[in-house]
Amino acid sequence: MSSTLDDQKALGTPTAPATKSDKEEQRAAEDFGKDQATSQPRMKVKVHSPFREYYNGQAFSVSAENDTGPFDILPRHHNFISLLSPCDLIIRTVGKGEQRIRIAGGIMHVKADELIVFLDV
Repeated sequence: MSSTLDDQKALGTPTAPATKSDKEEQRAAEDFGKDQATSQPRMKVKVHSPFREYYNGQAFSVSAENDTGPFDILPRHHNFISLLSPCDLIIRTVGKGEQRIRIAGGIMHVKADELIVFLDV
């Protein structure tokens, strides 16, 4: 019994890309937003106040708290803005491990795999 390409897709059977350009597109899609060493998605994170920069680099996730409770931000998160409550801002960085920053409050803005936290405002 032979199966067609459509049958394989419907059944969830993995199929190989048909052409070289299909292979390149698939590889680019798989690599988009991933750390080359660990193959984990990542995002750009910047935490700063008017007079100091606390962190500026790549991260796998960020944990914080607002009035509704603790939450996490991961790569490919929807656009998001929130006032932050006093907490430990936890940044799981690409190269430096986990970094904790004690904050008294701030504003977090997430857009297109870029997370910015403004402190002391």
